[in-house]
Amino acid sequence: MLTVDSIARFAAVLADRTRVGICLALLDRRAWTVGELARHVGVARSTASEHVTLLVTTGLLAAERQGRHRYVRLADAESAQLIEDLAAAVGEPERPSSLRTVRAAHQLAAARTCYDHLAGALGVALFDALVAAGLIDAHHGLILTEAGGTWFGDLAGPEVLHPQGRRPLVRTCLDWTQRRSHLGGSLGAALCHQLLERRWISAAAQHRGVTVTPSGAEALANLLDLDIGALRPHVSVTDAAMLDFARRVHDDVGAVCFVARWGNFAVHHEPAVQIREQRQWPRDIPREAKDEG
Repeated sequence: MLTVDSIARFAAVLADRTRVGICLALLDRRAWTVGELARHVGVARSTASEHVTLLVTTGLLAAERQGRHRYVRLADAESAQLIEDLAAAVGEPERPSSLRTVRAAHQLAAARTCYDHLAGALGVALFDALVAAGLIDAHHGLILTEAGGTWFGDLAGPEVLHPQGRRPLVRTCLDWTQRRSHLGGSLGAALCHQLLERRWISAAAQHRGVTVTPSGAEALANLLDLDIGALRPHVSVTDAAMLDFARRVHDDVGAVCFVARWGNFAVHHEPAVQIREQRQWPRDIPREAKDEG
């Protein structure tokens, strides 16, 4: 039987915003130096080193040395899943503070990696398409069908159907932006790997966002009847928060015109014009002005 103290000790490790920030940063699956993590979460290097040591001792992170540098990453897919599940269960959307964070939030909601598999509107759409095609049975638990085994084997090779370790072949993850399930497990990782390998998606340089390439959109349409152009991500930051940000930008800098793309949402703000919601860009605003901060 599990002891109460063992669970309480583990929970206490994540009851610190710096350690949580480190774990969230490492969801991009890269190995980070302690100095990089310190700058990312805004603490001294010595402070970050203490937090990293505790996370390594707990088993959430793994560390390795290359020369003078100490690199850390999430220990395994199960650790990443724990962090992602916790974020989906209790995480709150961040208020936008700049056009850069607005754009990043939208891209992450549209398509991103969740450690080693795909999430966001793209990840949810891929899972729905796999279920609709009869490749995964989600109505009687979560089962890879015979047709699904053939499909994944053709895509990534027969070895993906016999994963090593304890990780399940298929499992669902609750997507923290879309509030619906995307595909995890070893097949979710294999699918993400194949899309990257075939250059059907490209990874962003600054965050976990990915973009579907033209060849990827064509391939996914052929393989899964998936219309990438029809995807409409749900952005976790509320429209009210976005409008409030627009007002604050105008009030703070006296902007004559502020336009930001927010999924299907656009706002137009200038002194004599009230903020208004609309489905398309205002015709009276040049498109080249849409994203300038």
